[in-house]
Amino acid sequence: MNHHKKLLSFVVFLLLEPLSFGQFSKLTELQKKFIQDERTGSNIMMVFQNGKTIYRHTQNSGKKGDKDIQKDTIFPMYSMTKPITIAGMLLLKERGLVAWDDPVSKYIPYFKNLRYKKDGKVLPCQNELKVIHLMTHKSGYRYYGNPLLENFGSGAGGASFEEPQPNQIKYDNLDAFVKDVASQPLEFEPGTQYQYGISQAVLGRLIEVISGKSLYTYLKESLFDPLEMANTKFHLTRDEWERYQVLYINADNLKGFTYLLDSHMTFKEENKAHFGGEGLLSTFDDYSHFCEMLLSRGIYRGKRILSESSIEQMTGKWVDLTEIPESDDKHELGGCHYGLACYVLNTPVLDRGDSEKGMFGWAGYNNTHYWIEPQKKLFGLFMTRSREFGWDIPIALRKTVNSIVE
Repeated sequence: MNHHKKLLSFVVFLLLEPLSFGQFSKLTELQKKFIQDERTGSNIMMVFQNGKTIYRHTQNSGKKGDKDIQKDTIFPMYSMTKPITIAGMLLLKERGLVAWDDPVSKYIPYFKNLRYKKDGKVLPCQNELKVIHLMTHKSGYRYYGNPLLENFGSGAGGASFEEPQPNQIKYDNLDAFVKDVASQPLEFEPGTQYQYGISQAVLGRLIEVISGKSLYTYLKESLFDPLEMANTKFHLTRDEWERYQVLYINADNLKGFTYLLDSHMTFKEENKAHFGGEGLLSTFDDYSHFCEMLLSRGIYRGKRILSESSIEQMTGKWVDLTEIPESDDKHELGGCHYGLACYVLNTPVLDRGDSEKGMFGWAGYNNTHYWIEPQKKLFGLFMTRSREFGWDIPIALRKTVNSIVE
């Protein structure tokens, strides 16, 4: 009898499973379209709702020079490092080890007596640089040059060493990095404007000073281990290099698959320049665990990782889009405000992805994207390695998922 019940259950599973995933055919077609339209190479997507994966599909391109995405493929996270660093800071605040209004110089004396630019002059700052300014990109530090262009010696970043760009060619520790950062004049008085930039790379050093550990060690103990993110780190072993995904580029008059634009980050284990704004490597499954925790308001599979208060702080309104300089973000993220390393939807009628109020998420430079839909108890996660970056990708993904899932 039990044998027949098991057989019946298996048959029902076979009948229902294709139907369940079959309703997502539009999403699979969209993944194919990204490749056909030369927006990405191979890509992987999942949708998780009500505690289970309801869609997961890898679309490999089969193109010469590309690599098929495997379960253990490693992707550079770039700015999807930022929410993890923010989570690390929120944990320190929960433990009473830091306050948002603390001056950064309390922990890192280099940041005393800062200067800023005004009307062609460099003047002493009247405002203290505070921790919250680093959390919200209101520090006055921008991104400097572009290390990905590798214009060595030209003043464009990379190995020119003329400005404090996060890279592991010049830096092998964060103390040296923030010393250079602190000597760089700010773009404006701390706390007065929004400027996306290296603020959260500086937070990495702040975490080191407060915790007494390297950024990687701290994040591993407080987040990666409890979230079962064993493949998330700032370095690659010799064997892991074989799992590192190749970049598809269709930008800057370049087109094709290459590793040649990666050399600003060495990913060597001995290099301790762990950049909290852009330096992490991860796998699809690992990062999905982080998303699962955010969706569950700080709980991962029965374990409390972050407090609900921390989740509320992360998704709170820290920056209105009207405050940011003219950019693609302002046009593509209509209806959103910025929380702590996330965009948050507060005016759904303006959203091009048809999401509900409270949706939040973030992205990485090589088109890694995640979003959380609290009202639908759902998250979406998409990974590829491609440039140029575009908000069109997550908007199309959200719109398609929301046309399928209630």
